[in-house]
Amino acid sequence: MAVEHLVGAYHAWASNGAANAPAWLKTLRDTGISRFSELGFPNMKQEAWRFTSVAPIAESSFELAKPASALPSLEAIAPFLLDDETSHRLVFVNGFFAPSLSLLSADGVRVESLAQALADRPEIVQAHLCKYAASQDRPFCALNTAFVREGAFVHVPAKAVVPKPIQLLFLAVPGKSQQIVMHPRNLVVIDREARASVVETYAALEPEVYWTNSVTEVVVGDGARIDYHRVQRESARAYHVAATQTHQGRDSTIHLHTVAFGGALSRHDIGTVLAGPGGTLILNGLYLLAGRQHADHHTTIDHAADHCESHEYFNGVLDGHSRGVFTGRIIVRPGAQKTDSKQTNNNLLLSTDAHADSQPQLEIYADDVKCTHGSTVGPLDPRALFYMRSRGITEDQARRLLTYGFAAEILGRMEVALLRAQLDRIVRDRLAAV
Repeated sequence: MAVEHLVGAYHAWASNGAANAPAWLKTLRDTGISRFSELGFPNMKQEAWRFTSVAPIAESSFELAKPASALPSLEAIAPFLLDDETSHRLVFVNGFFAPSLSLLSADGVRVESLAQALADRPEIVQAHLCKYAASQDRPFCALNTAFVREGAFVHVPAKAVVPKPIQLLFLAVPGKSQQIVMHPRNLVVIDREARASVVETYAALEPEVYWTNSVTEVVVGDGARIDYHRVQRESARAYHVAATQTHQGRDSTIHLHTVAFGGALSRHDIGTVLAGPGGTLILNGLYLLAGRQHADHHTTIDHAADHCESHEYFNGVLDGHSRGVFTGRIIVRPGAQKTDSKQTNNNLLLSTDAHADSQPQLEIYADDVKCTHGSTVGPLDPRALFYMRSRGITEDQARRLLTYGFAAEILGRMEVALLRAQLDRIVRDRLAAV
């Protein structure tokens, strides 16, 4: 079984490559693999997975990725870079840090590999690592915790302002000899009254089968702000499972943008906790699917403190035989009065064979709140098509323009201009092929 194979791989790795880890880290890893062994892979009988089968992953034997025999050139990875706008860039190839492709600045902000941070700043890592992304009932997160070693570490000190985005680029160069799995673990800590922007990208240089299982934890202190962008551009044959968990202090702000273009099968669990009064969250998402792609987004916005607001917008564009799944949950805890929370999920079906499942959910345990949610699933508005055709625009052009506008609504909220332009080109190219 794949579970036994992965557990065996863990014990071989823990007794060899990870044998010199500190005791607290060994405990985290052992707890993670024990929990994964107990849970196993999820199945469609479980409520959280009833629209998504992970059988393609569970029935395959993936080997732990090893460092690439040869790193790609800067020219090869140029389509994924934001060089004109970045102050820091961390590049990982097959899950391993590639210093020669990275770009670091000496400006007081710590941007380095997690492995290096574990050696240099273990007290900060230990204070936050695995404290937010729960793995008790999430087998993929537990598996990632078992193999925690490499990934990105970002620490912005109090009141610091990083004027340019920090880019975290994870490239897959799997080769054809075997199917590999990577477990990137990222930790981003923004201290009190600091400000930063981060772009986390997953991409492939080869159209091969592989599996990315990533976890990112983002901690935002009192009065701080982060604009976080997560872009999934994996191989069309790849499997991508991810968890992004944020934790906000008093009067903090997070603008979280997530985009999914690639992967044969992808699942992204997004959790946010507004733990301090006065917090603000903007959660902005877009998935653009074709062929037989399957993308599943689960979001949980936890209002744990009073006077917080959250606004969630997710748009899906589905063509071919693709399927998009969205489950959005908003929780308002007892005492979280004056909460203002809005959630919207809209799905545009470009094909009669495409399918979308949308499940907005509200759990409210306070009485002085404003909460709304809604979802739509359907084709383009025939009245809008008729209006555009009456102005001399062909039907194909009208469909592309309306679909582009539907996607651009999400992209237009991103503040990183070069990233926005890159994603805009991808959307245009995908629609031109429809």
